Amino acid sequence: MPTELQTPVLLLATPQVLDPFFRQSVVLLLQHSEEGSIGFIINRTTGLRVAEILDGLEIAWRGDQGEAAFFGGPVQPQLGTVLFHRSADDRIAVDEETVTELLPGLLMTQHIASLAALAAEPPGFFRFVLGYAGWGEGQLTAEIERNDWLLTPPTQELLFATDPGIVWSSAMRAAGVDLENLGVWLADDGSTVN
Repeated sequence: MPTELQTPVLLLATPQVLDPFFRQSVVLLLQHSEEGSIGFIINRTTGLRVAEILDGLEIAWRGDQGEAAFFGGPVQPQLGTVLFHRSADDRIAVDEETVTELLPGLLMTQHIASLAALAAEPPGFFRFVLGYAGWGEGQLTAEIERNDWLLTPPTQELLFATDPGIVWSSAMRAAGVDLENLGVWLADDGSTVN
């Protein structure tokens, strides 16, 4: 897979990926170049609640008190990022200079003032993510060529699914994979993974 890979895109871990961080993971890939790649795992929660984390930052969370924080990846797990969706009608009061639009309506911020504004009036589609997934020079390209990852376009339904436990299977089906007949997956070296 050449470095011209268009981002953002979802990476779907194939059954041959056994690393516990990435097994059956769905990664929103945001950056891919010859120097490396960065993304967020979107289907793993942490044992933490958004309200707990924000309380430690002295920010009041006015959303669902049970809202889980997500595990974005093993790199810098103390780093918080908010992914959220904003439609043209939404009046979410964030400083536009502190957010990055990833796709139309899909935004990201790591700015504390924007986090406070989002916590005061949480949008309907919101993810607080801790850490990120990172790959060194050429690493992700090699993994894609080895068939460790399938690629599919990101959708709001997958990014903000209410049940993160079904995101991988839903994304695999959306990518055209018949999970009922998957059974055995052949790795490049000929070994089988059940």
